[in-house]
Amino acid sequence: MTSIVALIVVILGILSVFLYFFVLEDKKSVQDFLQKFKKNTSPYVEKKSVIDTSIFEKGLSEVRFHNDVLKHVKNELHKKIVWMDNFINSVIVNLLCGWHILVEGFPGLAKTKTIHTFADIMGMVFKRIQFTPDMLPSDIIGVEIYNSASKEFETKMGPIVANIILADEINRSTPKVQSALLEAMQEQQVTIWGKTVKLPSPFFVLATQNPLEQEGTYPLPEAQIDRFLFKILVHYPTLTEEKKVMDTVEHEDTIRVEKVLSNHDFDELKAGVEKVTISDEVKEYITRLVQKTRPGSSKAGEKNPNILYGSSPRWSIGLMIAAKALAFVEGKDYVTHEDVQRVALSVLRHRIVLSYDAKISWLTEDAILLELFGEVNLV
Repeated sequence: MTSIVALIVVILGILSVFLYFFVLEDKKSVQDFLQKFKKNTSPYVEKKSVIDTSIFEKGLSEVRFHNDVLKHVKNELHKKIVWMDNFINSVIVNLLCGWHILVEGFPGLAKTKTIHTFADIMGMVFKRIQFTPDMLPSDIIGVEIYNSASKEFETKMGPIVANIILADEINRSTPKVQSALLEAMQEQQVTIWGKTVKLPSPFFVLATQNPLEQEGTYPLPEAQIDRFLFKILVHYPTLTEEKKVMDTVEHEDTIRVEKVLSNHDFDELKAGVEKVTISDEVKEYITRLVQKTRPGSSKAGEKNPNILYGSSPRWSIGLMIAAKALAFVEGKDYVTHEDVQRVALSVLRHRIVLSYDAKISWLTEDAILLELFGEVNLV
């Protein structure tokens, strides 16, 4: 009898420990576990669907150029750049949208070289700004200088006066300097001592940045990140691609690229993008993708624990414009769901802010977005 009582006491002790750690410490896990055995009849719970996210991941790596001028542009780029098709195609599509582009990758991956080569092919005024920690805003936009002969102040414009600005290693400078680009990127003008100066048209900022984990870098202000339509991640080349890079460098001195795209050609291409139509169904699909990135966007009102802030309506517009440009590049006069899916990651990856829990769990924006996109049904 004593042994039976002792056994019961031991069992009760084990159950107490189990209940404490499993129930009190992890209520959500228990709820999720019990939910599997309940028939969910609530009309407010979203139905989970299985959507193929491989198209989202493919991005713009396999764009089929239909326009002869754009084909020529890419062929000229490939004279010096023998890989990074996703990057190259993204730059072309982004410029047709009339927005700016942010490129992130480790040093030595030909980010600057690609953008510089592209500027040569565009046949437009090009300026390169190398950002450093000791820069001042006046080094970018310009300054008022006193002329002792005329006894008047004269405006000396900075390198911002150009069609294409290569903002190289933009996160090497302080946020104060980075903010000097805000007015230029949004309004295509700069203000120096109360004097407003219009910038040339078209005007693009093609910025490169190193990963924030590296020393000597500063995170870009959210307001500035909001001005970039695309954020492109540049990765290391494969073994075959790296060998081609070495072969190209050996003969680089003899390689010359042609100016292919004039301002007139560019205006015609942009006019073609504006003629591309988009149905209400695709617009609704875009809206659902963007709203899915916002905390508490589900019908049940549940907050996504991985996202602190989501995308604004500006990026519904951005996603629509990017999809139109992609459709035009591939020779279509209408936008499909696949066009939206192929530009979605590039447009939205820098428009969500991860929660602290997501960061310490080493989750990436792309991984979280792909999971969310997989829950959005086609309209």
